[in-house]
Amino acid sequence: MASNRYDQHDRPKSAIGLTLAHPQKLTASAFSTRLALLYAAIFVAIGIQLPFFPVWLAAKGLDATAIGFVLAAPTLVRIFAVPNLTEWADRGDSLVIGIIITTALAVLCNAVLGVSHGLATIAVAYVFAATAFTSSIPLADAYALRGLALYGGRYGPIRLWGSATFIIGSLGAGLLLDLIAAVDLIWLIVAATLLPACAAWTLAPLPAGGARASGAPGTARVLLGDAGLLAVIAAASLIQGSHAVYYGFSAIQWRAAGLDGTAVAALWALGVAAEIVLFAMSARLPEALGPTTLIIIGAAGAFVRWTAMAFDPPTVALPVLQCLHGLSFGATHLGTIGFLAQRAPAGFGASAQGYLTVALAIVMAAAMGLSGILYAGYGTMAYATMALAALVGGACVLVERKLPPAAA
Repeated sequence: MASNRYDQHDRPKSAIGLTLAHPQKLTASAFSTRLALLYAAIFVAIGIQLPFFPVWLAAKGLDATAIGFVLAAPTLVRIFAVPNLTEWADRGDSLVIGIIITTALAVLCNAVLGVSHGLATIAVAYVFAATAFTSSIPLADAYALRGLALYGGRYGPIRLWGSATFIIGSLGAGLLLDLIAAVDLIWLIVAATLLPACAAWTLAPLPAGGARASGAPGTARVLLGDAGLLAVIAAASLIQGSHAVYYGFSAIQWRAAGLDGTAVAALWALGVAAEIVLFAMSARLPEALGPTTLIIIGAAGAFVRWTAMAFDPPTVALPVLQCLHGLSFGATHLGTIGFLAQRAPAGFGASAQGYLTVALAIVMAAAMGLSGILYAGYGTMAYATMALAALVGGACVLVERKLPPAAA
């Protein structure tokens, strides 16, 4: 992997495995515990929202096309908000402050969403709620990568706590769905988003030295000028975006097929359990299995998964297909985070995460909007388009491998 031309010797080594001397103000154990709690809090909220927010939208009277529109609506605001926020965090070394602000706004905006009615009002409220919450994630990842490089540790074994609480959130919401009206699910989401807002207050600022150097080139010049970085961001966006039909309509599809809320949640939990296994094993993966190889494996897993789902497989096959989530999401995510940790120069870590988040948002929004139309018109065959997106994503990684190294 070629080294970025601005980070030869002036930044901590990658949090994927290498470490530097421990700063004195916070122990490695304390840092890892607080970071794990943050991820746990973020992903318990996602575990409730991702599978069951579309169910709430349906309970509010929205059809499949309208649900796809609402899920895609935050994209435009994210395009402007996330890069500006992450660049501000890089320039001011303000990762913790950014996480606190965005998680607190997410609670407020989700509460407004809970009392909203009608497509337009719901869409506007969701734009602000989703933008605030989504913005906290690249800041958290940037904080994690820089902190793990300073204090020591691996990303995967800490990030798995987020995946574990995702299961708790989705299972808990699934159980409650059999006991409460679907229209009340939004208040579970509001309560869950309060958890990362609380966890953010436990974070300690990292030792000085992470801010962007005075006189450093602009973000666009550094990041958009790296063709290899852009190819990998495109690959990750396409592969992760290929989950759109699954995220938007699997719960609705499976409930229509006769599965209750507990069974739906259990299927989602099984997919995340496969992801957890990969994250737990990531510290033992051979060095030869580099970031781009992991992304290619993720693309292959997604292609197989969505191709099978396109043919409306029997219920007995669903657990096997859900295990492929460990590849379609897990391997893609680990590979992408590893690549950014190696490639982003000092003072550009949060900005690189921000660019990735924006690309993911754009592709996911387009995929969500398309998935609503395709699912309404063709049912499960909508997954065939997702399989194609994953295949193109894998091809983007192959393109990155053919590009010349970044200029020294």
